[in-house]
Order: sequence, then C-alpha cells, then structure tokens
Amino acid sequence: MSVATVPSGPKGPPVLGQLLAFRRDPLEFLSRIAREYPGDVVRFRPGPRDSYLVKHPDLVKDVLVTRQHDFSKSRGLEWAKLFLGEGLLTSEGEFHTRQRRLAQPAFHRQRIGAYADDMVRRTVDARERWSAGQVLDVDGEMMRLTLAVVSSTLFGTDVAASADEVREDLAAIIGLFPRFSLPFFGLIQKLPIPSNARFNRAVARLDALVYGIIAQRQRDPGDRGDLLSMLLLARDEEGGGRMNERQLRDEVITLLLAGHETTANALTWTWYLLSQNPEADARWREELRRVLGGRAASADDLPALRYTEMVLAESMRLFPPAWGMGRRALRDLTLGGFTIRKGSVLALSPYIVHRDARLWPDPLRFDPERFTAEAKAERPRFAYFPFGAGARSCIGEPFAWMEGVLLLATIGQRWRLRLLPGHPVEPKALMTLRPRYGMKMVAEPAPAGG
Repeated sequence: MSVATVPSGPKGPPVLGQLLAFRRDPLEFLSRIAREYPGDVVRFRPGPRDSYLVKHPDLVKDVLVTRQHDFSKSRGLEWAKLFLGEGLLTSEGEFHTRQRRLAQPAFHRQRIGAYADDMVRRTVDARERWSAGQVLDVDGEMMRLTLAVVSSTLFGTDVAASADEVREDLAAIIGLFPRFSLPFFGLIQKLPIPSNARFNRAVARLDALVYGIIAQRQRDPGDRGDLLSMLLLARDEEGGGRMNERQLRDEVITLLLAGHETTANALTWTWYLLSQNPEADARWREELRRVLGGRAASADDLPALRYTEMVLAESMRLFPPAWGMGRRALRDLTLGGFTIRKGSVLALSPYIVHRDARLWPDPLRFDPERFTAEAKAERPRFAYFPFGAGARSCIGEPFAWMEGVLLLATIGQRWRLRLLPGHPVEPKALMTLRPRYGMKMVAEPAPAGG
C-alpha cells in the first residue's frame, strides 16, 4: 500500500487519549475537533486505538455505500447486542442479509400505506387526553404515542398498559450506552453493581413482553398485514428456513424499541423547533388548513403535506436521532488520501455533517426551505443521512417518514405546543439524541384547522 499522510487531530495521553473528553460530551468534543482541525478526516483517540471522524459527504458515501464491505459495525453495536441480540440493527454478514430479506416485504409501500389509519387513530386518542394549559412532558408523550403506533401497526398488539414500564426499562438500558467506550466495558457489564442489576431487570421485563407478543400470535397465526405475521410466516427462498423463536425475539425487540425511540425523539425536537420559529410554525399551520380543512389526515394526503415533511427533515438535520455511526476497518485501506489501519474505527456523525457550514449556510438556523426539491438537488447526496445509507440503512425509513408527518399533522390540528418558560434545552448523546432535561411544553389550543 502506498504511504499516505496522517490526518491531523488532537493529542492526548498514550492510553486514554481523548477518552475522558469524548465521554464527557461526545457532541461538543466532535464539534470542536471538526471545527479546529482542517481536512475531511480528523484523527482522535477515545482510548488506546485510533479513530477517525469522517466529515465529507463523498467519504461518507465511500464508507457506507461504495466500500461498505470493507467495514463492520463498531463497538457501540457490540454493546447493543447485550439486549437487542442479533437483530437487524446489530447482526452482520450473510445472517443480516437473510433477516433483512425476510423483513423487507413488511415495509413495501402498499403495506405501509395500510398502517396510516391506525397511526392517525392512535394519535387522535393521545391528543384528546390533553387539556388547554396543561404542562406536558413532550418527550414522554411522544414515546408513549410512537410505542402504541409501532406495536399496533407492526405487531398487531396494544402495549398501552406497559408503555410507562417500557419507557423506564429503555431509559435504564440506554443510560448505560456511554459505557461502551470504556476499554473494559465487557468486564464492567458483568460486575455485581446496581446499574447492571437495573439493566438485567429491564432486559428481562422487555423479554417477557416480547415473548408474550410472539406467543399470543403463534396461538392465532395468519397474515394480518403486519410485520409479525410476515416474520412468522416467511420462508427464506434462498436459505429455506424460518426464524426460530430467539431470532423472532431479536427482530421484534429491535423494531419495537428502535422503531419508536428514534421517531419519538425526532418529534420531540420538532415540537421544540416549531415553538422557537413562529414563521415556520405559521406556514406549517397554513398547510394543515389548506390540505386537511379540519378532517383527519390519511396516507393519500402525504404528497400534499410537503411543508410538514420539510419541517420534519430540517428537525432531523439539526437533531438527528441517530447522531453517530461507527464502522471498524476490516483491512488496511486508504480513505481520503489517508492510511486507515485494520481495526481502526471510523466515526460518521450526521450531527456533525448536518451542521457543516460548507454544506449548510447558516447551519444553526432552522429553515425547512433547505428541503425543497431545488435545494436538495444542489447539495451532495450524503450531506444528509439521518437514516444511514447502503445495505445497513434503516429498513423502516419509509414507515418513519409517514408516521412522523401524520403524527405532526394530527396533533398540530388540535394543539400548539409552547416551551415552558425557563425550561433548559440541551441534547444528550446516548444511543439516540435525547433532550437531556426532557422537554416540558404547554399545550395551547391551535387555531381552527391547525
């Protein structure tokens, strides 16, 4: 291999490197090194091994698409296997390809369209429980709502009675995510300490819920048009087999948890951004009045709710739920003119790329107009990748877009949400990008029709 220069980057102690700074605040650390060190690849060391922050859309494409087979997922997903098992998010190689092939039909456009009425119905139920002047924990409200939507539409069940418990269990699990960056996280995870006990209890409760859903459907099989039906009935034409109970569990828990967590966070940040940008909020509400006229939204309305989609897209630019993605080099290679050694980790952060002033003028300003067809055509394709890309892109992306638009429109017809005065707002980079202090907002009746 030809000799290439080493990317610039911060210095640090030989063993720890920048581990402490990275763990203290990953977003601030990555933003700082992206700003302070030139070039499209920045070298840093969150521990004893080199890592590289990839900043340019063309290099993002190289890693996630063009040369995706030169990389595997990195340590964060190894940690996630402790509770997600070998689901679509964490599995690798031929096994992942097979599982994705079995699940893909459930996300075809015609199937997704059939979920719309249920999404709207559950959102109407949720919004009618609110009252004028009520202070809402919007992050919690969105978690409960999206959990109800995904459990109903994809798995044909109602977990409303377990929603708060699921939220608590998920918080106990995701709260330990920063641990993956520690050199001996596998050993730490086995120690008899309170955080591990909470983690294990949370996983056990989620397992009981998921295995209960599977057992209920196994007693009454048949195609109900949802994902679980397809997983239970699907036979891999190439591999010849069906999923066993453990494989079903891993896929259901992955899609149940990842499917509602990410969308809930996207919606929470969207309500916050609309509350801070009255001009965008007014234009959005005008679209709701013009397109819906006070009636319930449906899948047929999605093409006309274009500004609603742009609002959601701009929200996920500023606060992408999947704020960072890691890939481990499977061999020595060259990327962007730099030598990347086998075993090194490449950090790809939508949060960083989405806020790059070279790609996004005035990047901290909330401006849905960035997502007109004309504006999108002028940007590099991978300047925006909230759902990843390539063979490992989010299988539920079309589902998430439809859900996000319909839930925003349905709630927006009835309510305007205002940030509670004095409530602090700051992102917290866990497995997803959550609001560090929650999101307390006041419900105000919306103008007629939105």
